Amino acid sequence: LAKATDVLAYHPDSIDLRLKKTAWNIQLQQWNYAKDDLDKVLFSEPTNIAGLYYRAFVNEKLGRLNFARLDYERLLMLVPGNFEGQLGLALLNQKAKHYTEAMDRMNGLVSQYPDSAVAYAARGGMEKERGMLELAIYDFSEALRRDPSNTDYLLNRADLLITAKRTDAALQDLNRLTALGINRNALKELFKRIKKR
Repeated sequence: LAKATDVLAYHPDSIDLRLKKTAWNIQLQQWNYAKDDLDKVLFSEPTNIAGLYYRAFVNEKLGRLNFARLDYERLLMLVPGNFEGQLGLALLNQKAKHYTEAMDRMNGLVSQYPDSAVAYAARGGMEKERGMLELAIYDFSEALRRDPSNTDYLLNRADLLITAKRTDAALQDLNRLTALGINRNALKELFKRIKKR
């Protein structure tokens, strides 16, 4: 990051260098520095797709949800149907408690990208957050059909199955997680919840 900052001092108009520096700022969670650089990128090049996407993400991290929404919408005007832009906007709507808009966008995303495990898992996460257990279980199951060894999806589905009192299915998921290399101690809380059922 320090080296990129030094080089950028000699080439202040380089969009590529500024975006690379921004990527490091984001990795270090230096949201304000990232936003400042992204503002400069988008001032010079208002239709820069990467700049719009990353600034939307950074604005969301800074709690500037309306600004994030504007960047996602602008990105989708430039690249209609962009997966990451649609997903970002859907998750932003969920965070802002615009539940109908969030679910409409996620349903559209799943229809557009029926082979995407990420789309199903993201919709499942929204449903889980809203207490729609059976729908969330279905969506995580669909995500796992497309990406069978994804431990995050398995963990989410196991948690949902325990909550739905489907302990045999949950136990199968937990055993599958241990077979995939997850330490049994890391899953002990979930195993305890099964025993309580």
